[in-house]
Amino acid sequence: MSPSRAALLLAAAAALHAAPALAQAPAAGAATPTPAKRLRLAVAGLTHGHVHGILGRPDRGDVEIVGIAEKNHELAKRYAQHYGLAVSLLYGDLAAMLDAVKPEAVAAFGPTSDHLAVVEACAPRKIHVMVEKPLALSLAEGRRMSDLAAANGIQVITNYETTWYGSHRRMSELVVQKGIVGGIRKMVIHDGHPGPVAIGVEKEFLEWLSDPARNGGGAIMDFGCYGADLMTWLMQGRRPTAVTAITQQLQPELYPKVDDEATILLEYPSAQGIIQASWNWPFGRKDTYVYGQKGYVFALDSRRVAVRRGDAEKVTEEEPPPAPFHEPFAYLAAVVRGEAAVGPNDLGSLPVNVVVMEILDAARESARSGRTVRLEAR
Repeated sequence: MSPSRAALLLAAAAALHAAPALAQAPAAGAATPTPAKRLRLAVAGLTHGHVHGILGRPDRGDVEIVGIAEKNHELAKRYAQHYGLAVSLLYGDLAAMLDAVKPEAVAAFGPTSDHLAVVEACAPRKIHVMVEKPLALSLAEGRRMSDLAAANGIQVITNYETTWYGSHRRMSELVVQKGIVGGIRKMVIHDGHPGPVAIGVEKEFLEWLSDPARNGGGAIMDFGCYGADLMTWLMQGRRPTAVTAITQQLQPELYPKVDDEATILLEYPSAQGIIQASWNWPFGRKDTYVYGQKGYVFALDSRRVAVRRGDAEKVTEEEPPPAPFHEPFAYLAAVVRGEAAVGPNDLGSLPVNVVVMEILDAARESARSGRTVRLEAR
């Protein structure tokens, strides 16, 4: 046993009691999958607040956590106790965990700056990876991850909350597949909340979220990536021709090293995109507005869709997407099992998210220089 793992196990054992793991019995009449069908999933890092989505996920018989790698022993101990995790799951070193438990896939919940290292560790071992948004710290890192995935035959998926919205699924059907509003002319996307301090994120999350070396920026990265992802998806993978951005620090006492307000303008040959990313909204929001030649389609939240052609607007409430397209871990399991495919223009795909990184790189350069950044044709 390595010293790092031994220290972590001892620390966790000191505080861990025999608390039962959180679980939920299968619905009445539902077949319980055999253990062989469960996705053997490992977790890389615990400092991203979204990690609670997997640690507290009800047992649906499709995913089994087989290992957790986290260098912060105190944090690992705290989460092990809270979620009733077996001490044997905990490792202080990613490579040691991968070799010991041999997962089929890894979900990365550390700083964005760790994403490349996770893929570098997993790709040669033929282990699929899901990272939290955005894909990487930079376009160069995103391209390196894409190259590693292609060379080793693995999937690298980027997880966005907005991927699983029924409203966005319906928007795609109406705008892209049916073209009911004609060609897209303008997209306006708002994402954010009152700020990580205001909403009370964990200290370990805040430490890297407000560190430009580990997050790449503030709101421009944390929430600008949502708009870049959705716009690239709606434009069916097409890259903008130019990017202009401004950033501000409206709460410098809380976020002295990074921006907390960002607006990004994307130019396309026949459309414009406006991304408003903020840690200063009075409330949390994720809404998408698409205007076409003949009308508009708005995704007002995760379920409500407003459509207008002519004088009348109709608002409908959409159901969540069908399984396994309704949440990240069921989807990841289906992809690894060959039951779902990742298309090149899917919201979590590498081609789309490499473009997202190109947009974010250009946006940060534009904000720094005060100039529009024109993207080279390719």
